[in-house]
Amino acid sequence: MKIDQIQIKTNDIQKTKAFYQNVFGLTILENDQKSITFQAGASILKFVEDQNFNSIYHFAFNIPANQLEKAIEWCKDTIELIILEDKSVVTHFENWNAHSVYFFDHNGNLLEFIARHDLNNTKIGEFNTASILNISEIGIVTESPLELGNQLVKEHGLHFFSQNTNTEKFSAIGNHDGLLILVQPKRNWYPTQIQSESNPVKITLENDENTIDLKF
Repeated sequence: MKIDQIQIKTNDIQKTKAFYQNVFGLTILENDQKSITFQAGASILKFVEDQNFNSIYHFAFNIPANQLEKAIEWCKDTIELIILEDKSVVTHFENWNAHSVYFFDHNGNLLEFIARHDLNNTKIGEFNTASILNISEIGIVTESPLELGNQLVKEHGLHFFSQNTNTEKFSAIGNHDGLLILVQPKRNWYPTQIQSESNPVKITLENDENTIDLKF
């Protein structure tokens, strides 16, 4: 499963543009007074302005499996990584065979670079945002993650992520290329104390050569 596009809210288009273009280095595809769209590897990241919006999203970018340390070095001059309880910045997800680092954008959205070692995507050279492969995760907040997951399986032919222990509190739909992270409200977004809230999101997926449009 691949995430072709996500559309989320921002309360300030100009600050969004300043961060994702000038700090993060993504290419702008479209820009008007109320929205801005960026290329993020093979995926599209679109923000729509709502000046009353006062919440955050969590989403992640796949990076080459061999470039996590280079990504950390790049972040030292660009973005402040979140320091974990053990004073490191790297999380090892053993069941997922992946390593991640986390950081915030200008609006407090929780972002993640994740290196998935079960993917054959190693890359030679330096790391920068041109090294981003795609949007690999988007968090979706729902009262019943398992119920929503089963609905997505039944209606769209998707699958629970086999390397995750899917529960009523936390479930994942998809695979290493793209995951819908389903969590209950008021669950802390790891590795922060920020509680999850249900926010509008539009998602376009590609699954078995089928295009699926979802709206939450």
